[in-house]
Parts: sequence; structure tokens; C-alpha cells
Amino acid sequence: MFNLDEAYSTYLHSDKRFRIDGVEEKVIGYGYNCDGSQITGHYVNTENHKLYYDLKGVFIRKETLELANVRS
Repeated sequence: MFNLDEAYSTYLHSDKRFRIDGVEEKVIGYGYNCDGSQITGHYVNTENHKLYYDLKGVFIRKETLELANVRS
């Protein structure tokens, strides 16, 4: 299984940032996705987006977080 702490914990505890569409964003959380019976992948939350990945860590899609719209 993809080890989320190994991949992303440094983003939570340092100034390291994700670059999304040319903009650097701080990672604020991450976790596993589940379909109710098994883990299907994982997600990473940044200040403005939720990024979805499959079980191999391949990017699937991104969503704009509602809080990002409220702060604007």
C-alpha cells in the first residue's frame, strides 16, 4: 500500500509546497479514499484544492475546496 506519511508528512512539517498549475500551495492534510469495502486510493488537501490519486499514486483529478472560494 502507498505510505502516505512517507510521501507527504514533510509537507505538513516544513515549508515544502505542492506546485499546482504553477502556483505553490501548502499541504494541509491527506488520507485514504474508500468505496465502503476497500481502499481505492488517496487524497491530498492543499490550501485551495483536493487532489485525488489511485492506489499506485497516479493523479486522477482535482477539486477546488469550498473554503478557497469563501476566502476570495
